[in-house]
Amino acid sequence: MAAVRGGDSERFQELVVRYQARLFATARRYARREHEVEDIVQEIFLKAYAKLASWRGDAPFEHWLMRLAVNTCYDFLRNHQRNREHTVTDLSAEEESWLDRHAAAPDAATDDADAARALVDKVLEQLPPAHRLIITLLELEDRSVKDIAALTGWSVPLVKVRAFRARAEMKKILSRMTRGKYL
Repeated sequence: MAAVRGGDSERFQELVVRYQARLFATARRYARREHEVEDIVQEIFLKAYAKLASWRGDAPFEHWLMRLAVNTCYDFLRNHQRNREHTVTDLSAEEESWLDRHAAAPDAATDDADAARALVDKVLEQLPPAHRLIITLLELEDRSVKDIAALTGWSVPLVKVRAFRARAEMKKILSRMTRGKYL
């Protein structure tokens, strides 16, 4: 870090190699197309290099980088949310089958992980960026409320309120999908 901050930009490559896998994994939770994921990771590294002087060193570099990554992913969601089309009828046969079983007997539905994951992805795509971010961090990445507050800069109560609202919105979207199928 000292060498990069001192002007040896070649040493930044070591940081890229060290953290690229983790950043790609994080970005894939927010974007589905591989070229979008690559763009996000590139943006993260560009921001990290440009803002390297702002890293104070009181926390591990990885924490600072991951906070930058989450904020960049959030910016991506916000910027691309307006351009996405949301259709409820584009469910695959596997997803419809899982939804049918779940709607008929929610407690007795068998776990069909792939169909459930695809359905969750479709529901997440319909959420506003802040809701999608909070659900992704809390439920998919299994982070604590305190960690999310530190990553996003939000207060702990705000994280809890946004999580509640995001879950409620997901429930509405899922009920519209189910109601549209059975009415």
